[in-house]
Amino acid sequence: MSSHNNGLKTAALLGLLTGLILAVGYWLGGSGGLVLAVIVSLATNAISYFYSDKIALRSMGARPVSEAEFPELHRMVRELASEAGQPMPRLYVSPATQPNAFATGRNPEHAAVAVTVGITRLLTLRELRGVIGHELSHVYNRDILISSVAAGLAGIITMLAQLAFFLPFLSSDDEDSPNPAGLLLMMILGPLAASIIQLAISRNREFQADASGATLTRDPLALASALEKIHYGTQKMPLPADGQLASSAHLMIANPLKAGGLSSLFATHPPMQERIRRLHEQASLSGSAARPYRQ
Repeated sequence: MSSHNNGLKTAALLGLLTGLILAVGYWLGGSGGLVLAVIVSLATNAISYFYSDKIALRSMGARPVSEAEFPELHRMVRELASEAGQPMPRLYVSPATQPNAFATGRNPEHAAVAVTVGITRLLTLRELRGVIGHELSHVYNRDILISSVAAGLAGIITMLAQLAFFLPFLSSDDEDSPNPAGLLLMMILGPLAASIIQLAISRNREFQADASGATLTRDPLALASALEKIHYGTQKMPLPADGQLASSAHLMIANPLKAGGLSSLFATHPPMQERIRRLHEQASLSGSAARPYRQ
């Protein structure tokens, strides 16, 4: 799937979330409740948007890493940021032995890239460079903003569903008010539909970051190889799903938590084999499979 199609799909999913809000709000007929839900949800997610970097870094116990400690990491990040015409992000290392990485920050000027000790031990420098390209692409594609908007919209729907619980008591004499059975159904299906759409947006942004990162590094196969190793490592060493880590899991290049038995509809990341397949396809189309990488 091309980057253009990925962008269109994300826009369509955000539009679907917005449409769901309008439909639920119209059905409830409570414009006051809709306004309240919008204000509270947007305020909550604005805090998350501005402090997402601190929350994610704290959840992984990450600390700043100097160029003297990890010169190769600084060099590859500086080169890729320069190639993209963007400022150098802050760099962090997490003591986690699980191989993983993430980027956060509301824009390139406030970006942070973090890698775990586990990923630095597992990957070659070429593969690590592919991972860094992916993470920087999340920043350049404004994925923190997109995920915050999606979370805000989903939060509005959830709050409307919660407000719907009180509607029968507030509007019991109104013949035009929704019936209790319909309200109960909306309370269950509304947040469920919002969560499915929000997670679909998250998965789509991962595909986008794979494609953009591979274009930035001009080496799709390095990222494909890295993802294969990372997938094995995260499955072998899942991290405990505490509150902060669970809220930041979608930022990681691979899901750091133990995989459950739920449907793929509720996954924050797309299937790893599909990501790897697309990267091989991108390499084939770009001719990068035949071009050696220079350290």
